[in-house]
Amino acid sequence: MHPILLKIGPLTLHTYGFFVALGFLLALTWTHKEGLRRGLDPEIFHDLFFYVVVSALLGARIFYVALNFSYFRSDPLASLRIWEGGLVFYGGFLTAVPVFIWRVRRWQYPALEILDVGAPALVLAQAVGRLGCLAAGCCYGKPCELGFAVTFSNPISLAPLHQPLHPTQIYHLLANLSIFLLLVILSRRTVRRGALVVGYLLLYGALRFTVEFWRGDPRGFLAGFSTSQWISVGLVCSGILLWFLKVRKESFV
Repeated sequence: MHPILLKIGPLTLHTYGFFVALGFLLALTWTHKEGLRRGLDPEIFHDLFFYVVVSALLGARIFYVALNFSYFRSDPLASLRIWEGGLVFYGGFLTAVPVFIWRVRRWQYPALEILDVGAPALVLAQAVGRLGCLAAGCCYGKPCELGFAVTFSNPISLAPLHQPLHPTQIYHLLANLSIFLLLVILSRRTVRRGALVVGYLLLYGALRFTVEFWRGDPRGFLAGFSTSQWISVGLVCSGILLWFLKVRKESFV
């Protein structure tokens, strides 16, 4: 693919960093507009966005470095070059959740409404970010002989070179876009407060669990399933618990 989008003299714009930044920008734009539509103060989302994004980036990078420690041990400074590719979504998710809870409790924000606004924004950012994964070659798939397999040839790509692979980045992209569209449709209907975030947890967890079967990059395994698959199961269980313990008691909006 194309890990470098633009290079002018000493200035290098990495494709991965561009799409990750674009995903965050679109997410912020969505939360701002959707928050206004729901009558929420946009400053709430600006505040949360800063803390959640910073913590998510740190967690996502730390998780990636931990999974590829043998590589970064020989080049420790490479762990700081986040713009070149290498973020683990679940690492960011697990660090951002407690930060989100802390900010919500500190300022007594309406948690479920904020989560309903943020769920479509999050999965939209994930979809756009997967284009960066495809360009950089991270999150690559297992070898395959399918007609739509992707083959990486750029020497700085993170994927194995000159070998047809499952386009798992595209699988993720399509899954995330499908979830986004469904959540947008639900957001325009009368549903219980908190239903969108439950929908996100259930759908993303299930689809991510499925796509993981075609992933070929190192992710860690336990009892035959990848770390990401176990976390996906946790997301689905969290969505079910959230529905029965909280959301089904909420009013319709």
